Amino acid sequence: MSKRTCYAGDVTAEYVDQEVTLKGWVQKRRSLGSLIFIDLRDREGIVQLVFSEEFDKDALAVANSVRSEYVIEVQGVVKKRKPQAVNKDMKTGDVEVEVHTITILNKAKTPPFYIEDGVAVTEETKLKYRYLDLRRPEMQKNIFTRAHIMRSVHHFLDDNGFIDVETPTLTASTPEGARDYLVPSRVYPGSFYALPQSPQLFKQLLMGAGFDRYYQIARCFRDEDLRGDRQPEFTQIDLETSFLTAEEIQDITEGLIAKVMHDVKGIDVKLPFDRITWQDAMDKYGSDKPDLRFDMQIQDVSELVKDSDFKVFAGAVQNGGQVRAIVLPGGADKYSRKMIDAQQDYIKRFGAKGLAWLKVTSDSISGPIAKFFGDGADLVKAVGANAGDLVLFVADKAKVVADALGYLRTHFGHDLGLIDEQAFRFCWVVDWPLFEYDEGIQRWVPAHHPFTMPNEED
Repeated sequence: MSKRTCYAGDVTAEYVDQEVTLKGWVQKRRSLGSLIFIDLRDREGIVQLVFSEEFDKDALAVANSVRSEYVIEVQGVVKKRKPQAVNKDMKTGDVEVEVHTITILNKAKTPPFYIEDGVAVTEETKLKYRYLDLRRPEMQKNIFTRAHIMRSVHHFLDDNGFIDVETPTLTASTPEGARDYLVPSRVYPGSFYALPQSPQLFKQLLMGAGFDRYYQIARCFRDEDLRGDRQPEFTQIDLETSFLTAEEIQDITEGLIAKVMHDVKGIDVKLPFDRITWQDAMDKYGSDKPDLRFDMQIQDVSELVKDSDFKVFAGAVQNGGQVRAIVLPGGADKYSRKMIDAQQDYIKRFGAKGLAWLKVTSDSISGPIAKFFGDGADLVKAVGANAGDLVLFVADKAKVVADALGYLRTHFGHDLGLIDEQAFRFCWVVDWPLFEYDEGIQRWVPAHHPFTMPNEED
């Protein structure tokens, strides 16, 4: 076995007229009789190999026998492609390798799916053939990106005086937010270790011991149902510090995120991050995780409609609730009554009883509730709507209104193309309530988690 010259995906014009040895997987093979093309794939990308009687008859014969996912080793000379054959979609698209020697290192059965991105394959099949799924460029990119993130995190925290400390994996059970995974002890029959849900106690021990700044890329285990944001085994960036103010912790966190974004994505984020109170986030965006990449703020029209003839609005305000609205720019022509009414079922999930709406024209309003508001001039002015806009209203308790309009804001923000998917707008949501009332279980519960420190002035 010969020493590899470079990765297949790194064969560029600088190697022209040089002899190279490459190793990798056969992505595709195209036979034109006396001429065979093979796309050779490795972790860095794909390069085109060319086999011909002109280069070597034996190599051509072997190339004719290979199939997708065969592992091969080749020796050949790098040549520039003819102008009409250049593939601008490939990093190596302006060169090809004229092969004179090929060795089959490993044969392969026909794979159950094509090893490329965008192929329709069930999750079950992907997991069954995980080693094949991990060959796809998207999956490899994800894993390399993860490694790049971790490297960047290590560099930043090391440079800021944090000490990387491994904490025990087998430990005593301590009550946390989920059930523990238990590991039976052979040495002490009937006793069990627990896998850590977090390194909470250990990092507090380190602070008590005077280490001042600790971090760990920590593996954690929680015996809970699998959901979109939950899995039994996960990794977290775990930090603990001593003697720092909230502002200092925010500065460190912002610096860490900015470092990772710059190193991994090449994006310079704006520092410092915006600060927004929890109440403002709920009032303006209907979410404690507001998407600030687009405006469309929620408007409070309770005072304006509390004495209106529309009893749904007036009754909601009189009963201590609110009437709030969002404006969909250009939505009057884009959305039909049927399309608007389709959102009724969605907002019922948040406890909302219905969705009211108005379409704004140059000199009036139209819609199911228009008759209660005359020409609607005051209402239109209050919400900042213009001709051609659609205004959506929800009337109910404050939390129901916020949740429903928060959902609608995000939904229509995407649908109207108002959100720049490539943009990043980080923010801190501060001054959370410590507790909130859960209507479902009829009791007060922590709004965030019970370890949150209250404001000193409270």
